Amino acid sequence: KELEIITDISWRGHSDTEILLAAIEEWGVEKTLPKLVGMFAFALWDSKDEILYLARDRMGEKPLYYGINNKILFFGSEVKAFQYHPEWKGQINQNALGLLLQYGYIPAPFSIYQNIFKLIPGTFLKIANNEGWLTKNELPETISYWSFLDIVKQSRTNPLSDDPEEIVAELERLLTQSVTSQMVADVPLGTFLSGGIDSSLVTAIMQANSSFPVKTFSIGFYEKKFNEAIYAKAVAEHLGTEHTELYLTPNETLKIIPELPNIYDEPLADTSQIATFLVSRLAQKDVKVSLSGDGGDELFCGYTRYIKDTQRWSHINKLSPKLRSAISLFLQKTPYSLFDLLLLWTRPIRPCDGKQGSYASALVKFGKELQCKDFVQFYNFRLSQWSETTNVVLHSQKISPIGQMITTNTDDIVKLYEFMMAFDTLQYLPDDILVKVDRAAMATSLETRVPLLDHRLVEFACKIPLSIKTYKGQAKWPLKKLLYKFVPKSLVDRPKMGFTPPIGAWLRGPLREWCEEMLDSQSLNEDGYFATPLIRKKWAEHLAGKHNWQYPLWCVLMFQAWLKHNKL
Repeated sequence: KELEIITDISWRGHSDTEILLAAIEEWGVEKTLPKLVGMFAFALWDSKDEILYLARDRMGEKPLYYGINNKILFFGSEVKAFQYHPEWKGQINQNALGLLLQYGYIPAPFSIYQNIFKLIPGTFLKIANNEGWLTKNELPETISYWSFLDIVKQSRTNPLSDDPEEIVAELERLLTQSVTSQMVADVPLGTFLSGGIDSSLVTAIMQANSSFPVKTFSIGFYEKKFNEAIYAKAVAEHLGTEHTELYLTPNETLKIIPELPNIYDEPLADTSQIATFLVSRLAQKDVKVSLSGDGGDELFCGYTRYIKDTQRWSHINKLSPKLRSAISLFLQKTPYSLFDLLLLWTRPIRPCDGKQGSYASALVKFGKELQCKDFVQFYNFRLSQWSETTNVVLHSQKISPIGQMITTNTDDIVKLYEFMMAFDTLQYLPDDILVKVDRAAMATSLETRVPLLDHRLVEFACKIPLSIKTYKGQAKWPLKKLLYKFVPKSLVDRPKMGFTPPIGAWLRGPLREWCEEMLDSQSLNEDGYFATPLIRKKWAEHLAGKHNWQYPLWCVLMFQAWLKHNKL
């Protein structure tokens, strides 16, 4: 509309690409980027000035890789595309492999390959042909056109009022605007519905603005404690959507696992990736575009770890450094066998129904938490699957991903919450959650859209005081309050679950043979990336039920499967 006002333009069609090119022709790349709304990643060659532009959307919904390899500039939306270039010489970045083992994903700006990078969300790269970048074997610095950290800083000095009703009303306006704009499509449309707050709210607003039943899709598990499908079905019935569900079995999972390295061209170790692919494949049979509820936890303080980790650190921080050191040393030096014996003796009086191995693992982990010097180190450790990755990944060093841009040197509760939400929004959201959903959906020819990540809604969420986000002790209170308008409280106020399968039991059961193949000692030694004895020790302890090492092992398994698939 803005283009039509200032120029006499005649459109050939209705595509986003045509509008983007017209905008760039009118304003240039650098002035166009701040005007864009939604997801994108593009490369544009300015033939007149001989400049290559690479740009990525604000929240990192779409991928863009780039780098110099063998004195050739590579760029693309998929890193596996580089393998088809005759001069490609891809070498594993073992430092980035350490990040994979730490977080279960590889954070920006790094990738699994040496000298190949992810373009950081909200930035662009401007490469002039006459500046000799390839000759120097380096590239210019990325340029930011929108910064989430800047938005957070600005919000601290200009927060919203603490009127809950006003905030919920504005939230409804912005989210309705985002959902309805993303409902515009010339192909069938639907939503992923887990039954949780975020997906239920997106679905509810979508249904309220649709003249026909919205198509909704969900995955279920036969293991009751992992099954959220029953809640999704109840929400769907209340809203009147056309609901489809698929219950997942271990055998179906086993069939999908060999496909994962092809779906994810970088190794990703998020166990919910299996269900995400299957729900995408399920949806693709009926629709071509699906909306999702991702982003609500990071923006509205939804993860239970935000409360638990803040409380945990508060207790740890009350202990003197000497006492922390002494307890840590004791827990680190005590043999697992002694823990096992102690826990066996105290089983009748323990107030928890967890397995013996989970207690021993928790005590050892607690010993390491006591060594953390500050909350930043503590939170990173709490997020880590393998804490000492340089001992596991051969010839590797610690490197700092995008999340390390955020620091906090205070124990103020509000600032600790802000730190965790900012860390997850900058790193976990784009490099795990959005990667998981985007690649799984694209592998089935399904397009996904994320209404909660409209940058206007993101900027609004950053201004909401923490006291409102956690009003009356409830996480994501504004989203909950708005959802009450569409769905009964009985369907909203329940524990968070998600798409995570019971992978620990499956590794010991139906997936064991596959695991044995991936974790074979000879194979690990020949590949030469891991300290084989450490991997085999964890696998043996997991099989014996002494410890639940499902997540650390899944990181290794996903890399090994990816490595074999790519024949590296």
